[in-house]
Amino acid sequence: MDIRVLTLGDSAFTIEFPSLKGALGARRVRALRARVQQEVDLGKLLGVLDVISASRSLTVCLDPQKSDYELVRDLIADLAREPVSEVKDEGQLWSLPACYQGEYAPDLEEVAQRSGLSVKEVIELHSSVTYDVFLIGFLPGFAFLGEIDKKLRFPRRTSPRVRVPAGSVGIANEQTAVYPWESPGGWHLLARCPVPFFNTAWEQPSLLSPGVLVRFDPISIVEYEKLQRDLSSGAVSPQSFLVDQGRD
Repeated sequence: MDIRVLTLGDSAFTIEFPSLKGALGARRVRALRARVQQEVDLGKLLGVLDVISASRSLTVCLDPQKSDYELVRDLIADLAREPVSEVKDEGQLWSLPACYQGEYAPDLEEVAQRSGLSVKEVIELHSSVTYDVFLIGFLPGFAFLGEIDKKLRFPRRTSPRVRVPAGSVGIANEQTAVYPWESPGGWHLLARCPVPFFNTAWEQPSLLSPGVLVRFDPISIVEYEKLQRDLSSGAVSPQSFLVDQGRD
């Protein structure tokens, strides 16, 4: 496997897979992370403080007082070069409600026009795919999902919005995502999801994690507003949208 090792000072380094991208890259990174964690658990990689996943790279942070930098770097580089016959995902499947109507879908008609499709066809294309969570980044709980249908692949907006409402479902390039917080953003907004994606009170603060699967379930404005109220009051739990627990 072709890799590149990038030095980040005296206590961190990055292993990159330059020839991989999209789902292949993300899955290869997860496989390496699992192998690194296995070696850490066996006591073979001392001083590893943190492991950070990206779409096609893995950054390892070390405690310089407990770790032999060159030894750990070379061992993990060797793990990265190992062939991987199959990279299994977590198997968890989330079915997330999304309203593709009215003010909740400000860019839907424009995307339909640019793609030469009807609004209905765009919704069907976007909601018919089961997406892989590549990584969490940009904002706490922001899950990068892919890959979207080729007909819906457009660069980010030339003029980003100053304010993107929390729950907005956007697309950009090969990926789709849900904004967990109100923030600036340049993705094309197709829908709105009422489910919260991050809460520090949860055992795992981020609702989604790399390796789980996600699909979007189109709902009406009325259904959206009812779900929003029920989620806010606690009558409905975000965990209720986990439809398959996956592997034990």
